[in-house]
Amino acid sequence: MLLSSGVIFSLLVQTDVVNNDKLSLSTPEKLRYLNIPEPLKNAIKATDFVRQVADLNVNDREKAILREIGSGNVPSFARVLKPVKVIETIDGKSYELIFFSTTDYMAIGSDKDYIYVPLTPLTAQCIANSLDCLLPTKKIVDIIYATAEIKLRPQPIPPSEKMTTIPIFWQHTDSVKQQLKKIGFNRLTDEIIAGHKKDIIISNKIYDRNRTSDRVIIYGWHKAENIPIQPIYDGHIASYADYSHGVRFISNLGFLNGVPIKLEAILNDSTYSLLLSNEGRISKPYYPIK
Repeated sequence: MLLSSGVIFSLLVQTDVVNNDKLSLSTPEKLRYLNIPEPLKNAIKATDFVRQVADLNVNDREKAILREIGSGNVPSFARVLKPVKVIETIDGKSYELIFFSTTDYMAIGSDKDYIYVPLTPLTAQCIANSLDCLLPTKKIVDIIYATAEIKLRPQPIPPSEKMTTIPIFWQHTDSVKQQLKKIGFNRLTDEIIAGHKKDIIISNKIYDRNRTSDRVIIYGWHKAENIPIQPIYDGHIASYADYSHGVRFISNLGFLNGVPIKLEAILNDSTYSLLLSNEGRISKPYYPIK
């Protein structure tokens, strides 16, 4: 049985709407941060965490991951929300939408010693809800890739029954680190990184009437703009997560022509959903929480 929302830690997204900070509402293009606690001084290193959870089943592994996130054992790139700009013309009128995306995928550990943690969609959705965030749509993934300052080469690992295990998660994390090392990437620059994972996305396919079970919807792993290795795919059950999956959070708070707005409202609108969706209105921009 997968995790229920009752076992998910309580986190709040840091937004100036909540804090009534009028200055930040007038400057929507600055960095924002998820209000995840600061890491404890004795936080476990990713290297040691890998050994602790290597033999756990999916449910126990995700509980362990959630405990680490809840205690603040998260790299800086999993906290930073960077503004991304979308400009579209709808019915002859120009719209500018600014949304906020984490600069990289969710991970456990520090900026130097971390492991990317693929999650099942239920767990990812529970975290997103607690943070007042969304998972991306296909279009958002494409926009983030086009915007990303650092575009990495996908590095597939040959398929096997081990691709859903921590040792393979660790192996793939290391391959990404090696790519970043070769280009001399500095995490302190807060640049967006993309291309190294498939995204768990939200889509109308989640609630397809023809589905026989809950599914995870994945997309991305771009080789270049408009050339993803993984087209939208719903062939895996909702309890599935392999090394190639990444969890990137998008703040629910955005700015449409300078005015604060919830992205859920945009996705729910038959006209303005064009800003964030290739499949029209998405009335349920989330996975079902049980």
